Amino acid sequence: MSENSEKNILIIDDDLTVRKLLGFHLRKKEYKVFESEGSTGGSAILENERIDLVLCDVNMEGMDGFAFCQMVRQNEKHRVLPFIFVTAKSSLEDKETAMRVGGDDIVTKPFDVQELLIKVQALIRRADIYKTYAAKKNIEQSVIEETPKILLVDDDASLARLFQYNLDKAGFVCKTATSVADALPLAKSFSPDIIISDIMMPRQDGFEFRRLLLEDNELKSIPFIFLTSKGTEDDILEGYDLGITDYVLKTAGPRVVVAKVSAIIKSLGKERQKVVSELHRAADTMRIKVVPDFAPAFRGALIKHWHSPFKGIPGGDFIDYFQLDDNTMVVVLGDVMGKRWGAWYFAIAYAGYVRSAIRVALQTGTNYTPKEILQQVNSSVYQDAKISEVFATLSIVLINNLTNIISYAGAGDLPIIYKNAASGKATQISSKGMLLGFAPDGFFDDQILNMSKGDVVCMITDGLVESRNAEGVPLGTDEFISLLTAMPNDADPLDYLRDHLNEFTAGKYEDDISLITIKSN
Repeated sequence: MSENSEKNILIIDDDLTVRKLLGFHLRKKEYKVFESEGSTGGSAILENERIDLVLCDVNMEGMDGFAFCQMVRQNEKHRVLPFIFVTAKSSLEDKETAMRVGGDDIVTKPFDVQELLIKVQALIRRADIYKTYAAKKNIEQSVIEETPKILLVDDDASLARLFQYNLDKAGFVCKTATSVADALPLAKSFSPDIIISDIMMPRQDGFEFRRLLLEDNELKSIPFIFLTSKGTEDDILEGYDLGITDYVLKTAGPRVVVAKVSAIIKSLGKERQKVVSELHRAADTMRIKVVPDFAPAFRGALIKHWHSPFKGIPGGDFIDYFQLDDNTMVVVLGDVMGKRWGAWYFAIAYAGYVRSAIRVALQTGTNYTPKEILQQVNSSVYQDAKISEVFATLSIVLINNLTNIISYAGAGDLPIIYKNAASGKATQISSKGMLLGFAPDGFFDDQILNMSKGDVVCMITDGLVESRNAEGVPLGTDEFISLLTAMPNDADPLDYLRDHLNEFTAGKYEDDISLITIKSN
């Protein structure tokens, strides 16, 4: 049984021939297919079945596909459901409408079946990644500094409540379990910073509990304290043989336990800082940088960037610049999903692929386009089984100071934001390319901007637009566009935006922050 056999696809089209054609090819790929000739039947299927992707016509009797998609997106359950329009409509306005109402992609009739199947596979795969990691913003929230969490295990419920009360009062979040059987699943779901356990318990004692934790890769590194009335030398030595952090006698009282926990938490913080410092030194020694200190000077354009790693720990954003000749500059901005150093290592890999792709482009011709560079990167990533499993976005902008043209292509990225100095209006420019490595062909396209003096282009990663103010309200792309629209033409774009973003967030961010500004001069 293939993984496709577990995926359900809904086809909505009033043309029976189209439904049968799509259904035939999808079933050949072992997808389970549901069909409807209109929005009413489609709504019923979405309500009653677990659908993994929707293929929908636009021109249908009653509610058209655009209105149907907009309605679907209003349902919390279907906010991220992959949705592809399959339609004869092919104008730029139709494509913009498809994206505005919440569509993920649009395929024009008559369509290439293989291209459609690849897009279906890519979107389902992307959705699976979001489900696995509970969406990127939720992942990053998991690394925000939170109140330290304690798991206390003791078969004496009244004593456990006493210690819990004192730990909670001291500012910790404490959960309790009265047996090893209850404690193990709680440890996995609660993810405590410290585990405190009694030794003498029925069925499985504290020593057995510690041994079980050591067999679990997720739990074995959590600091562990024995809290017990057993104070013989042999008991203490057996505990330390199992790699425990500390040993506290129950007779010492709650205040001593709180003091021990506080000391361990403080020590962990110092240890983390030490590790971060050592990794920074190692990175500097290797001269590995995924974000340069400054953007290069380039005739005809003022290029600047702002990058702020989350809590000073390198993450998944990477920036690069390549001056191909006196008149051509390539600007690269990427974002690898993950957190802290794990994402940073993958960012290094992606930066390497980008650099290789640039070299290939230099060797194979003189007509460089962002789309061609992206395809080179995509091919490299697709052939690397490990890297291709990582969710990454990439924006590439090419600046030509002879023609005053900026061209742009993106892979699953946020749109770039363009401000026309003459009109004072800022708008987003989207590229329809798929995420890197999902298919041999990413179906990338080039977007062309004719720049005039004072025009500005901004490249951003999602950490910036997901930043929140003190009330928890995210900035969002629309508010960023409003900020850029309000910016005076004589302002330095980077300084202006950075100041206003720091004011909005009070300088606190939940992810890496990356912003590149390009101002035509």
